[in-house]
Amino acid sequence: MEKVEDFLVIDNLESKVVFSTAEKNRSFNRNTEEGIKELESIKKTFNVSEVLFLKQIHSDIVKVYNGQKDFNDNEGDAIVTNKRNVVIGAFTADCVPVILVNEEKSAIAAIHSGWKGTFNSITRKALKVMESDFSCDHSKTKAYIGPHIMDCCYEISEELKEKFSKEKKDVLSLFKGRNLNMQNCILYDLKCEGVLSENIITINKCTYCNEDVKLHSYRKSNGSYGRLFTFVFLK
Repeated sequence: MEKVEDFLVIDNLESKVVFSTAEKNRSFNRNTEEGIKELESIKKTFNVSEVLFLKQIHSDIVKVYNGQKDFNDNEGDAIVTNKRNVVIGAFTADCVPVILVNEEKSAIAAIHSGWKGTFNSITRKALKVMESDFSCDHSKTKAYIGPHIMDCCYEISEELKEKFSKEKKDVLSLFKGRNLNMQNCILYDLKCEGVLSENIITINKCTYCNEDVKLHSYRKSNGSYGRLFTFVFLK
């Protein structure tokens, strides 16, 4: 992983996976003037033609981008495409960003997985779309799980713990007390759809307590609107 400006970049043969940071207070909140400027700046920094995202609603809705106009007005929480030179990304500030790349079929996905998306297996649904729409063999798919609030810091209610315990009973190491491990839920979904362990890259940085790199955390900042943007594009 290399650093480009304030981004952490994984450069593959045909694709780039990029994680933003909060260094220099950089924020990609699409609802602010500053965030819009930062999103536009990606075009120049990475030499791409479009930057695409969704109106995230904590759903399990997966949208496929085939070149539609006004795509950014769509509601949903995962994007799948095979278009080149086009960034697709997800906004987070404690939720889990997941990137999927299948270079064999030139198909990619960007996923926003909060507790609701994780509970409803949005990553698994995005993988199914990649398989149905682009004939992806997921033994060839790589998955990247970005910075998010981890089980060291993510305490949830007893009621929500009971829901997860019932729905995700096959997930190992789901809880530490009332602290939820969303990453393990996503790892389980990836493996159920045929993604190999050696093709899963986890950044393992907690947005709440990590001190190596500055990151946005909704919980830690008491509701700040700072947002990270995790994205991928096909070269």
